[in-house]
Amino acid sequence: MAFKTIQHEKRRLADEVYNELTEAIVQRYISHEDVLVQEKLAKEMQISRTPVREALLRLEQEGVLEVSNRGSFRLYKMDDDEVRELCQSRAAIEGQCARILAVNHTQEDIIFLRRMVDKEENIRDQSARSHFKANRNIHRNFVKRAKNRFLLDMFDINWGKALVFPLFATTENGDFNQSLGDHLKLVDAIASGDGIEALETFIAHANIWLKQDNHTSPHQTWNMKPPVPKVLSDKSTQASESSRACIL
Repeated sequence: MAFKTIQHEKRRLADEVYNELTEAIVQRYISHEDVLVQEKLAKEMQISRTPVREALLRLEQEGVLEVSNRGSFRLYKMDDDEVRELCQSRAAIEGQCARILAVNHTQEDIIFLRRMVDKEENIRDQSARSHFKANRNIHRNFVKRAKNRFLLDMFDINWGKALVFPLFATTENGDFNQSLGDHLKLVDAIASGDGIEALETFIAHANIWLKQDNHTSPHQTWNMKPPVPKVLSDKSTQASESSRACIL
């Protein structure tokens, strides 16, 4: 069977369009009221429609856009149930990565994470866009350090949906320290070597996105079953070995 030659340039151009649209969404140049038409976008960018369509379809597949009238696109608007499900999936992805890192981390991992957090949290630009990107970079590095490509792919999809999640953007007039102040505690939880503690700490941190009351248990927020209490897990070697086997 003869395959067609892959057009590297076209693929690269489609990626550039994707990045351009993503950046526009983060900066909120594109709102829920805007209609994205591939012909108009292609004309404005002075390129053909093909890479524009590829980028739009990619964003649709990631749940960022939805098809509107006559093949045009709009930002997908999430309802309350979807926001809750998004946060639950974030807790599952990042919590599992925290458990993996807590059990398998090296001293090099901890040094890298501390330096990375310090760099990302000390940003000069105080806009919502910059804080969003710093937050994403921090959490992506936690997931990437767990060395699980499938969890990393799920993270990218999850935070891709977060581009249309209005909760973060509304903090532009609020206190950014709430979103960029606790990441060193996450590193400490990983450095402890306790997978359950790391999981709990990451869930509590992710809880900020839902702005739950401080007295709400993380497991009530995410509708998750509480883990085995630490005192029991310490006494049960068999349970500990079984849990470890799931995260190696």
